[in-house]
Amino acid sequence: MTQLAIDTTPKSPSYQKQEGRTALWRSVRSVVNSQRQAPPLQPVPRTGPLPLSFAQERLWLLHQLEPENPIYNKSIIQRLKGPLNVAALEQSLNEILRRHEVLRTTLPSQRLTPAQTWHLSVTDCRPFFEPETEARRRISEEIQKPFDLTRGPLLRTHLLRLDTEDYVLVLITHQICFDDQSRGILIQELMALYEAFSTGKPSPLPELPVQYADFAHWQRQWFKGEVLEKQLAYWREQLSVRVPRLNLSANRRGRAASQTLEIPTHLYKSLRALSQGEGVTLFVTLLAAFQTLLFRYTKQDDILVFSSTGGRNRAEIKGLLGLFANLLALRTDLSGNPPFRELLSRVREVALGAYSHQDLPFDKLVEMLHSVPGHAPLFQVLFVLQNASVPSLSFSGLRVEPFRVDEDGTSQFDLVWYFKETAEGLTAWLRYKTELFEAATRIFLPVPWGKTVEPRTA
Repeated sequence: MTQLAIDTTPKSPSYQKQEGRTALWRSVRSVVNSQRQAPPLQPVPRTGPLPLSFAQERLWLLHQLEPENPIYNKSIIQRLKGPLNVAALEQSLNEILRRHEVLRTTLPSQRLTPAQTWHLSVTDCRPFFEPETEARRRISEEIQKPFDLTRGPLLRTHLLRLDTEDYVLVLITHQICFDDQSRGILIQELMALYEAFSTGKPSPLPELPVQYADFAHWQRQWFKGEVLEKQLAYWREQLSVRVPRLNLSANRRGRAASQTLEIPTHLYKSLRALSQGEGVTLFVTLLAAFQTLLFRYTKQDDILVFSSTGGRNRAEIKGLLGLFANLLALRTDLSGNPPFRELLSRVREVALGAYSHQDLPFDKLVEMLHSVPGHAPLFQVLFVLQNASVPSLSFSGLRVEPFRVDEDGTSQFDLVWYFKETAEGLTAWLRYKTELFEAATRIFLPVPWGKTVEPRTA
């Protein structure tokens, strides 16, 4: 089997490092300049129907094709131990529904459901012989239950009681109004509101300057004409030659399974040192290693991987719940069996170019690819590195901990690699179509992964 050698011999002088920094700042300036040219994002009148964002429109169309498919459901499941103030929790959830119109929006007309009082559903599992087993059964059923996007709200809330002071809080929403960064925002607001309401204080949160519907209107006004064409021109160049489908073909709704991996500390430190020595980010190093694995597994040298960006480049939308996340196409040429250092340089250029043109809504890219005869979009593989802290839910006087539920089911992608970098190190989460990798997961599990990315220092 072909091997991509990793050579970490120090370079002299530090040309590569300086070149990397220069390219990074060039990319940052490109994004900042684009933001400065955009019109202000302001509230728009609610006198009539408002448009969907590009991302919402795509998900709405997909939902119409498979309305019973729960693949886009998002959940937060936490166990709460202690003297829970149920009334304060319900009041907090109602305030979140009031603050964020997107949770009360019905599609496709963007009609708002009135901000009335929604009652927290409470289920007592104590009469059952095994309360935890019953709770997990009910939660699994709820996670698989589809949303009716024509009726609000798009947030289902449940509280299951396991014992006198032992509860499980379940929040389920839909990706059409909720992305990964929304999770952190919702948790922060829930903690602040519960702390205030449980002690008889008013909400400490300031009113939001705009709502998601205002962003959708702004996006439609901004991304058209010359602005849209400039972004599309770059992506046409990157994807003009038809991208071959990776040899990972699978049933679109095939069953999925997950694995969590701990990256050894010594390997994490080596990856950091390698990245710094070559003037690239850890994201670039990990992506290069991942594409190396795909190269080995598929025997293909034209590798297309997608990655997610937060899409929150404007201050007005930092605190909003909604679907802002965007997908970037990262296409790397691995032809010629390049040494790993050369591959890092190639991946860096691909990543910087993509991030310089990250403002193009993914859904416009989909439209562009569909417009090219014989060129269907190939969204098979997703790669994500999360290095921004995500708050953990905590309430005063309560012990909060995760409540594990088997959420394995369908997957949007054939393969997902999700890395999380914290002060403690690096962890990885792998999700894959079982029909693809049940017999081949050894390719992506710890030992081969370590051999792929562990640099030779001798």
